[in-house]
Amino acid sequence: MDRIDLFRIFTRVVECSSFTRAADTLGLPRSSVSAAVIELEGRVCARLLHRSTRRVSPTQDGAAFYDRCLRVIADVEETEGLFRQSDAKPSGKLRTDVPGRIGRLIIAPALPSFLDQFPDIEVDLGVTDRAVNLVEDSVDCVLRVGPLVDSGLIARPIGKLPLINVASPDYLAKHGSPQRPEDLDRHWAVNYASPSTGRIEPWEWMEDGASRSLPMRGRVTVNSAEAYIACCVAGLGLIQNPAYDLRLHLEAGELVEVMPDYRAEPLQMTLLYPHRRHLSRRVQVFADWLQALLEETVVRRSSPFERHAARM
Repeated sequence: MDRIDLFRIFTRVVECSSFTRAADTLGLPRSSVSAAVIELEGRVCARLLHRSTRRVSPTQDGAAFYDRCLRVIADVEETEGLFRQSDAKPSGKLRTDVPGRIGRLIIAPALPSFLDQFPDIEVDLGVTDRAVNLVEDSVDCVLRVGPLVDSGLIARPIGKLPLINVASPDYLAKHGSPQRPEDLDRHWAVNYASPSTGRIEPWEWMEDGASRSLPMRGRVTVNSAEAYIACCVAGLGLIQNPAYDLRLHLEAGELVEVMPDYRAEPLQMTLLYPHRRHLSRRVQVFADWLQALLEETVVRRSSPFERHAARM
C-alpha cells in the first residue's frame, strides 16, 4: 500500500479511536485498516497504538508520528492541487452541521440562493445542537457557537452573535422591569441547562469591560432553545438569547428587551474543518457564503433591537 495511504489510515484510526469506525468512514474492511497499521508499525519499527477491547489510543511515539503524518498529508494535498484551475466550478456533495435555530431560521431559508449560485453542489445539511465528530460522521465543516474545546481542528472565526435580555410584558407588569444587575435578585429567570453537560447557565453581563455572572433563581429549567423562548413568552421569567432569534417576538410585542446596557458578551461563531490545509472548492465557497450570510442577518442587524428596550 502507498505510504500516504498508510498515513491517512493511521491518522483516521487515531481520530476515531477505533479501527471499526475508521474503516466505516474510509469505506474499507476493518481487516484492511488493521493490516495497514501493522504494516506501518513494521516500517517505522515502533508501536504506534495502544489497543484494547473498548478503545484505541496512540502511544507516545504514535502521538508524535500522528502530528508528522498530518503535516505530510497536508503537504501532499497542497502539492496535488498546485496546478488545478482556481476558477474550476465547485461541485459534489458538501456535508455540514449547524446549530438548530440558526439552521432553521437563517441558513435553510437562504440555501436556494447558494444553490442557484453553485448548481453543481449538493448540500447535506445537518441541523442539531449536538457536537458532531467531523471525522466519525464524515462531515466537511461544522458551525459552532460559543467557546471552543481544543479539538485539533482548523477554526475559521465567522463573527460574533449578539445576545439581549428579554421578558414578556405580562412578567414585567407583575414583577417590574430590572434596570441594573443589582435588581436581579428580585426577579425570576427561565433557567437553561446545557443539553450536553446538564449545567445551568448563569446570568451574564458586561460591566466596565469585564464579564460578570450571577446564578438566577428560576421556577422552570429547560434544555432547548424553543422551550427557553416559549417559557419566556409565557411569562415565566427573564432570558438571555441571541437577538436574531427574538426578532419576530419583539416586533409582535410578545417580548421586550430589558437592561440593554448590561448585555452578555457576544458569542463567537466559528466554522471548523478537519485537520488539513487544502480544502475543496465547494467547502471554500460555502464558508465564504455562510460568513457573508451570518454577518448580514445575525451580526449587523442587532442595533434595531435597542428600540425594544423596556420603558417601564
